Formats: sequence, C-alpha cells, structure tokens
Amino acid sequence: MMVIEITKLDELSVDSAMDDLIELLRDSVNGGASVNFVPPLSTDDALEYWMKIKPEIESGGRSVILARDSERIVGCIHLVPCWQPNAQHRAEVQKLLVHSDYRRQGIARQLLAAVEVEARSLGRLLLYLDTERYSVAEWLYRDWGYTQVGIIPLHSINAQGELADTVLFYRWLQD
Repeated sequence: MMVIEITKLDELSVDSAMDDLIELLRDSVNGGASVNFVPPLSTDDALEYWMKIKPEIESGGRSVILARDSERIVGCIHLVPCWQPNAQHRAEVQKLLVHSDYRRQGIARQLLAAVEVEARSLGRLLLYLDTERYSVAEWLYRDWGYTQVGIIPLHSINAQGELADTVLFYRWLQD
C-alpha cells in the first residue's frame, strides 16, 4: 500500500520542490484539467506560473498543501485568503491537482480535508472555488459538501479549445 504524506509547502522548500511542482502542473493541464491554462503547457510556462506565485507562498499570502509519496510531489491544493478587511473570514480554494499516475486513490479527498484544516488555522470559515462544468472536479466538490451558487456560461476555454461553463461553489466550515 502506498503511503501519501500531506504537508504544507513552506517558504524554504519552494525552490527545492520546483521540478516536482512544474511536472505536476504540466501533467494536470496536459491531461485536460481546467486550472487556468490550456494544453500543451510548456515547462517554461509552468515555471513562470510557480515563480509568479512564489512570493505569495513565501509571504504567507497563499498556502500550498502537498501530497507526496516517497519520491515526489503527487498532488497539491492552494488556499488564498482574502486580503480585504471585510473578508477576513473567507478564502479561495485553487489548483486541486493530482498527478495522473495517482488518481482514484483518495488523494484529492485528503487534500480537501487538509485545506480545511489550514483554512481553520487561519480563521477562514467560508471557502469558495470555481471549476469547469461537467468535470470530474465538479462532482468531487459536490460530494465533499460544497454548495453550487451559480454557473457562468462560456467562462473559459477548455482543454479541447472550446468555451466551457464554470460552476461556482462555496463551503461553510461549521464547527
């Protein structure tokens, strides 16, 4: 049985994790995940993304929770707390990624549970996110207890190069 360790990416580990983070993002996007990119995603474009958000990770403005096996990072999920004074209770969930070699093993659910622990530790009780309509992720979020609040038609270009709807969800972390 494979053991998956769930940890938070800290500011000291970003550079040493960069190759795995790039591979995870490329695998996800090139496999059809709707996470703000369209395939094919190059190594340079993936590196540019991680370098862009690196300061947010280092400053604590973004939490990245990782799933690791004994050899590499196999999944992640991001939590971006709202900075506005009237929004100190909420955060956006982004980039739930699981490497294609590790799907259907419960890793996404472990990451969802971990991001809720992180959110609570930051005093964030309202989580929100969006995902492509009719995607596997849409059903995962529903099953996890997220509530749909709407659909934005023709919101994003999907992996097939077509305009796709986006579903908006929230989850209140009740005590």
